[in-house]
Amino acid sequence: MKPFGNLTAIAASLPEAQIDTDVIFPARFLLLPDKVGLGSKLFHDRRAQGGFVLDTAPWDKAEILVTGPDFGTGSSRENAVWALADFGIRCVIGPSFGEIFQANCFRNGILPIILNGDLLARAQAEAEAARAFTVDLPAQRIRLVDNTEANFEVEPHRKHALIEGLDEIGLILKEDLHEIEAFEERHRRENPWLFLNDRQLAHFDDIEEDA
Repeated sequence: MKPFGNLTAIAASLPEAQIDTDVIFPARFLLLPDKVGLGSKLFHDRRAQGGFVLDTAPWDKAEILVTGPDFGTGSSRENAVWALADFGIRCVIGPSFGEIFQANCFRNGILPIILNGDLLARAQAEAEAARAFTVDLPAQRIRLVDNTEANFEVEPHRKHALIEGLDEIGLILKEDLHEIEAFEERHRRENPWLFLNDRQLAHFDDIEEDA
């Protein structure tokens, strides 16, 4: 994943409540075999109607979404987050999210921020006015153009993973590699019959050729 530090970008406003994952990424595209290119199917049916915010300059270059409540509810499809990431969205700000959608965001390099009240309204206004603002993950702070600031919460291990650009496998390899290597070495030492060296492998190759 791309490391997440300070993001300064234009936000697109999607204030509607309960935009579910089928709206974000329609089910008929679930069989597409690759994450790359899924951004073209993001909000497909809404965009097909014309005039959708993410097809309108300058919001077609938005890297932040400011949403209404319960964004990403419905099915657990991770493809919805893949499509957001492929489109270029790196942060989603709203009063609440679908629980699985929120977890999938963290797993795929997107920062979901819960914001409420006047601060959320200010962020929506900045998005609608196409004024870029800054999301500072290390400081856990949003800074608007008038220097208004809003703090947000994020779990430490998820913050660390985003800053380092590590998915779950990457975190395991970074934090537990020594233990993994120690286990492999112990397993090889205690069960040598499970592992063939090059000479033994060559012997079996000769037997196969003779046969």
